[in-house]
Amino acid sequence: MAHKAPEANRECDVAIDMAAVDEDRNKPGAWTFSNRVTRPLSKWYKLLLEAGVEENGIRPSSLPAYCASYRIIPTGALGTTLYGLCLRDVSLIIIFFNIVTCLPPAFISLGGYKTGMRQMVQARYSFGLYLVVIPLLLNAGTITGFTVVGSIVSGQAIAAVSKEANISVNVGIGIVCALSFLLAFLGYRTLHLWQRWQWIPSLIAIAIAVGCGGKHLMDQADHEPATVKNVVGYGSLMAGYFMTFGGTVSDFNVYHSPEESKLKVFAYVYLGFLTPSTPLLILGAAIGGAIPTDESWQTAWNGYGIGGVLAEMLEPAGGFGKFVLVVLALSVVGNMLLSYYSVALCLQTLVPVFTKVPRFIFIIVTLAIMVPMSIYAAAQWETSLVNFLSVIGYWAGCFDAVIIEELVVFRNRDYNLLDPKIWNQGRRLPTGLAAIGASMIGLGLVIPSMDTPWFTGPIGAKVGDIGFESAFVATGVAYYPLRTLEIRLMGRV
Repeated sequence: MAHKAPEANRECDVAIDMAAVDEDRNKPGAWTFSNRVTRPLSKWYKLLLEAGVEENGIRPSSLPAYCASYRIIPTGALGTTLYGLCLRDVSLIIIFFNIVTCLPPAFISLGGYKTGMRQMVQARYSFGLYLVVIPLLLNAGTITGFTVVGSIVSGQAIAAVSKEANISVNVGIGIVCALSFLLAFLGYRTLHLWQRWQWIPSLIAIAIAVGCGGKHLMDQADHEPATVKNVVGYGSLMAGYFMTFGGTVSDFNVYHSPEESKLKVFAYVYLGFLTPSTPLLILGAAIGGAIPTDESWQTAWNGYGIGGVLAEMLEPAGGFGKFVLVVLALSVVGNMLLSYYSVALCLQTLVPVFTKVPRFIFIIVTLAIMVPMSIYAAAQWETSLVNFLSVIGYWAGCFDAVIIEELVVFRNRDYNLLDPKIWNQGRRLPTGLAAIGASMIGLGLVIPSMDTPWFTGPIGAKVGDIGFESAFVATGVAYYPLRTLEIRLMGRV
């Protein structure tokens, strides 16, 4: 078949040979649903595209960083406020687990720019076209949870800016969600531009906050000696935080050139996770350890969470301190942008016909879900945060093990074996039974290894929460024989 002239990608202006990648687009009636959606609003739709709104969704792109945000500070604070660990112990746990658990998502990220496919589309090459819905829904739920946490933390800071104005946390949540929605609506180019520069004012604002309130950070509350259970439990919390990025990390580098060095991209992504998060988590631990020693900080923590404590830290700076607090609140927008973007892509992957619906429509749906969930969770934000972080690592351990083993063992790290031409052809993709079967075995071992606020298994009760570790190891061990059998029965990878 003769190829059409390359079509310019509306997001990055790179020529895309759409006939080569998406031959199904030329089939009669293939775009009927899309036309039905956009035809009544064709003029508005065209204006949106010309304004820079991204149209491309989960379809493979042609083969041609993360930011400093104070959203992660409450996670660091949990080590000293909830797990009862001292600042030294929490810092060592953060450093060790960050170094180790940032490795899997950094490795998984290589598939994005090498194949031009989003993360959950790549997952079809192990979980299959239909069974991939299971990790897809878990991934969407995880991203939604992160967005809820981010919006609550930002809303608390906005509410703490002017307590006299009586701005509620709910209003703050609405403000930050609306801003994040607007930027995510425009697509990858806007997201990349925001992420590229936002870290500068965010880093300056964090430095100012530490400079203003740093003297109080030296006054750490006394803690009991660390126990194995608390150390393992908080370490698993850290692992769960970073391992979940394995479900989204490739969404943000699909437009990069596949000619880039894999080592270079791996290093950028790895350091992009490790460098900003580690000092912020340790700062959170220091703040958490100092809260019981200062009555005003304790009151602010009880009323406005981490945003209230930062407001107290910036109190000596007066009106300028309030401005800095607003900058810190808006630093969360960068993380929420990533979440909005990935949730929309997950929704597009959910049902095949959804690929015909423009991506930005799902951004609107995502906003409608996020705001009420954030307002509901804000009422008990610390409990919500702990419950969320304590369980998200379990499914991510299974997912990351499958994705890594599939690529390393069964495809010999050859990204050419992830053929983008079959991305939506169920008969040519794996059945997914091996991946789901191995994950079920992994999750079966998770249950006795759990130690959460709402359930504790016999193993978890003795050594702490090792559910993530159990999921990763058990799934990896079980996947090899199951996938080998699947390949023999199907006669192909």
